[in-house]
Amino acid sequence: MTDVDVVVVGAGVLGGSIAYALACAEPGLRIVLSGRRGPGASQAAGAMLGVLGEVTAAGVRTRHGELRLGMAVEAAARWPAWRRAVRDRAGTAAPPDGYGTGTYILLNAASGPLDEAALEAMRAAGARHGLAVEDSAVSDVPAYRPLDNDRALRAVFLPQERFLDARRWLRTLDTALRALPNVRRAGAGRLRAHGTAYELATREGTFRAGRVVVAAGAWSSALLDRIDPELAVLPVVAAEGTAVALRPTGPAPPVVLRTPNRAYACGLHAVPQADGTWYLGASAAPALHPGDAPTAGALRFLLDAGLGQLHHGLTGARVSRVHHGNRPVGLDGHPLLGNPGRPGLWVATGTHRDGLHTSPLIAQEIATEILHETPSPWLAPWQPCRKPIIDWTAADAIEEAAAHHAALAAESRMRPPLTGDWPGLLTDAYRTLMEQTYARMPDGYVLPPELAPLGYEQGPALASLVQSHLDRLAGRAGWRCRRRTPRRRAWPRCATPTASSTSATTS
Repeated sequence: MTDVDVVVVGAGVLGGSIAYALACAEPGLRIVLSGRRGPGASQAAGAMLGVLGEVTAAGVRTRHGELRLGMAVEAAARWPAWRRAVRDRAGTAAPPDGYGTGTYILLNAASGPLDEAALEAMRAAGARHGLAVEDSAVSDVPAYRPLDNDRALRAVFLPQERFLDARRWLRTLDTALRALPNVRRAGAGRLRAHGTAYELATREGTFRAGRVVVAAGAWSSALLDRIDPELAVLPVVAAEGTAVALRPTGPAPPVVLRTPNRAYACGLHAVPQADGTWYLGASAAPALHPGDAPTAGALRFLLDAGLGQLHHGLTGARVSRVHHGNRPVGLDGHPLLGNPGRPGLWVATGTHRDGLHTSPLIAQEIATEILHETPSPWLAPWQPCRKPIIDWTAADAIEEAAAHHAALAAESRMRPPLTGDWPGLLTDAYRTLMEQTYARMPDGYVLPPELAPLGYEQGPALASLVQSHLDRLAGRAGWRCRRRTPRRRAWPRCATPTASSTSATTS
């Protein structure tokens, strides 16, 4: 048994970033970072460090959507110094990470009215936050060669949006962590709770700490349930995503090319990679549990959309790699960040598409809470032990979900018959499907539109998961949701375990 100060569970960008922030803030802290890389979100990410590019009209109409935008703006401001510090720590072993600036937003007809509304929301958000949105001639967009019937009629340039190669960034972060003498890496293991202390058993040894951070992405809910079955943390589901790395015969675009978020997804995008490939992404399929491989349908849809809407010359490109990952999504569509009410436990998950971009902010704020017991205003809206956030009326959510369904049909080139009112009939059918889906959900819960496919594909199971969480909140575990008032005191090096314990396997 080895006593340490903090165990961080999670092999993705959030786990590594939190361990790095803790180790740099307090060099005397003994930290173990546990987990193994698999089909998580970080390894498959496109790593658009986007702020305005992720804006949608519906998102910024809600209070929590505006809060998420504020986090994205703050994270973007922290990225340059964060990246320099991590690369300096990694030293000469840090690989080129493909870091660059500039994003073109393309508005084509392979979608619906959501695209135009998103563009106007981007302009408004840019004006509020002092971020440039520049009109661009479509002919000026570099490395853009769509099919004529998929071509964009409008484009804007976001000169301050950054990007990097996610795989290279993870390697850089790993190198920096290895250079820190107070961080020890361990593989996956079993995490057990003993009162307010925690034990992690791995092949590398067993570690005991008074503090633990669970940043295990889409696997976090199962881990937390086994640590403490009474802990009423909002469940996290998965959003499976597939992307491909293509090695073209010509140069990759020097900037990001993308459409607005649409069709329940993050928009079609091409991101230049450090090795000269194009990262073409990404599909989105919400699921109750993470998936380990892409589906044929996801790959077919992605390649068809990418070759048609971005560059049909890529038909001759070699597929260098297929990426597949599981984005963690809170049941209300929002992240889970902070202490859930159990002593010594912090949670960082549910970030959906924002995890890599917001990682400097989340890591630094979690580290501050752990070291100083000072609640972070950035994390306060996202307490893990909460009722689902409801920013939507059911009627508005139904209309938004139906609009995304129509955009998905348009992007799939579905052409309705021109006899009778088939377009109107299809619109009514989408709305009816959504009305039936939302009617199956428990009272006190409005399904966020981005999870609507999960509702109509696995409605009974999703409703059961939501009801179980609401029952847990209302039952004997509800007391655990009260946020504890921070006290200024020195953290013990380790806590003495009690005889009672629960366990979970880390991933």
